[in-house]
Amino acid sequence: MDQSTLIVFLILVSGAVFLLSQVIMVPSFGTKSTESRKIKQRLRKLIETGNSGEYSLVRQKYLRELSFLERSLQSLPGSKVIEDLLEQAGKSYPSYRVIIAMLGLASLAGALAWYFTGNIFATPVAVLFAGFLPISKLKNDRKKRLEQFEEQLPDALDMMSRALRAGYPFNETMHYIAEEMQPPLSKEFGITFEEINYGRDIKEAFNYLLIRVPSTNLIAATAAISIQRETGGNLAELLDKISDLLRKRFRFQRRVKTITAENRLSAWVLSLLPFIVFLAISITSPEYVKPLFNTEIGHLILSGGLVLQVIGAFWIRKLINFDI
Repeated sequence: MDQSTLIVFLILVSGAVFLLSQVIMVPSFGTKSTESRKIKQRLRKLIETGNSGEYSLVRQKYLRELSFLERSLQSLPGSKVIEDLLEQAGKSYPSYRVIIAMLGLASLAGALAWYFTGNIFATPVAVLFAGFLPISKLKNDRKKRLEQFEEQLPDALDMMSRALRAGYPFNETMHYIAEEMQPPLSKEFGITFEEINYGRDIKEAFNYLLIRVPSTNLIAATAAISIQRETGGNLAELLDKISDLLRKRFRFQRRVKTITAENRLSAWVLSLLPFIVFLAISITSPEYVKPLFNTEIGHLILSGGLVLQVIGAFWIRKLINFDI
């Protein structure tokens, strides 16, 4: 197998492995597809009913501090989605840097793929694969941050409950959590405390907290707190019940992850086995696989095989991924 054919194959394998890693893996915490849809619907309602004018003024001030080129990049389609992703991932740099990184990596990968292979099929695959890497990194950081936040949430609710029983007012319990807990929960609760302290309504402050940390567990906690603040009752006892419920949910999630570990390993084996076999055949009998790269019907077979691999990965994910 010549060098260009090997590079094409390695690009395809890298893209397939990357796609499979995004499709097959079942998170131990965080949100899955159905939960994500519910959270997005909830956040969309919060944004529609929230103080959009205030947000736009802050955004306008932020844009005025940027240069003309930065404002142009900041106004590109999709920059708002990247901004939300950066905020949820706990990053402080502007979204145009992510756009520049995406364009730079895509251009470099496309140029290298075309220079070494001259293949019109491998080049766009390399461009898409490299261009998506910064977004994938941000999504992975957001997932880890959300998992860490949800792990800290039951302990924070317990601390709030003890502080309320000790006589602290609700606002001070938020400040207590921000001082005693570790990031990212301390940072988010600190922001919420400052918003409440400066006069923002508690329900609205929690709505903005949900926008920054989209979590179904946090939705349950903030909804219970908001309802209790309006109707009255023993908030400390309510927080204890919510904390106990979240811990039971986490234990069940860990049990599910343990039970599905063998299935997820089988999914990786089944998904990567065709590529490993193909690579072995290419090394031992290179003439046998050359028609796949040198003929039109060979290109169709390769394309069809990759499409079927992706369909199989989604199907396996559907079998091992279920709602909790």
